[in-house]
Amino acid sequence: MADDIKAVSTEVVPVDSQRPEAAVIERAAALLRAGELVVFPTETVYGLGGDALREEAARRIFAAKGRPLTDPLIVHIAQVEELERVAAAVPERARRLAEAFWPGPLTLILPRGEQVPRLVTAGLETVAVRMPSHPVAQALIRAAARPIAAPSANRFKHVSPTTAQHALADLNGRVPLILDGGPTPVGVESTVVDLCAEVPRILRPGGTSLEALRQVLPEIEAPQPPRASEPGQSEREEGEAQRAPGQLLVHYSPTVPLCLFEGEDQAQRTAIVAEALRHLKRGERVGILAASEDVEALRPCEESGALVRAPASLEEPEQVAAALFATLRELEAAAVDVILCRSFRPVGLGLAVQDRLRRAAGGWVIRVDPSATAAEEVR
Repeated sequence: MADDIKAVSTEVVPVDSQRPEAAVIERAAALLRAGELVVFPTETVYGLGGDALREEAARRIFAAKGRPLTDPLIVHIAQVEELERVAAAVPERARRLAEAFWPGPLTLILPRGEQVPRLVTAGLETVAVRMPSHPVAQALIRAAARPIAAPSANRFKHVSPTTAQHALADLNGRVPLILDGGPTPVGVESTVVDLCAEVPRILRPGGTSLEALRQVLPEIEAPQPPRASEPGQSEREEGEAQRAPGQLLVHYSPTVPLCLFEGEDQAQRTAIVAEALRHLKRGERVGILAASEDVEALRPCEESGALVRAPASLEEPEQVAAALFATLRELEAAAVDVILCRSFRPVGLGLAVQDRLRRAAGGWVIRVDPSATAAEEVR
């Protein structure tokens, strides 16, 4: 949509992440009740919040992010009883999932309630709803006394924010208030489950794992991986109403190209070293996002000037997820020319990590096979 937003002065206000100060929360809630926007922490990423029941507030969210109107917003509530306010129907399996995972990083797609403007739902007759567990988010929704529509607090398609400073970098001058509650613990967005489909299915993997969901709904379908890109595909996708946020092929992207490697671990390391040295010989700055198991193999790259970041082990998908977006932003800020990234195992939160990296790569994926003489590049 058009990037037409009136510039405002943005203030960053610290807030206790566990015991949010009442005066700070009330100040933010008053802005929301007046139709203004507020950035606040959730357990997943920072959200850009506005009154979910006011079309004017939703329009401001889309404008502040530069987000197309075809990409629906998630409505945040503070208690299960508020579902009746935003959803036209609440099926039994929705109540089972809410009982098991709310508050927490799980979004449910349900029939849209009449009070929710169609602008919030991208014109669809479904609405995405979740109940965040972060104390600041809970306190803010309760104080505002209304559901809050809140996508991630970043410019459209950019890397999601897990600190207030990330949000400020993207939205300075576009929102009046950012509540700084420190780094978010989960680090990737919520899992989105479509309960309006005949068979429940995950549309976006996130902070609630597929394995955990299947303990409650064994029939739930796994998410489909992002499709390989075709000429003009991204533009076509943006012109179509999306069933849920995070469905575009190109998303969560740093401002520099990101190449994702997939395949057997040792083959990935070998291919990343070769690709990094090739870029370095051309005089380019290279950033590498790896796992702690890769560090020794990547030593030649580091000695040649590459910036290697290995936030956690392959066996620690929760830690990888928590550090993912911050690490991508760190490499971006270091002014590298390219980011080379290993893939992570799609188990637990690793499934969400792999989804975000595939979309951040926008189709630039190199699949390595240890038995092949050359890697297969997919664009």
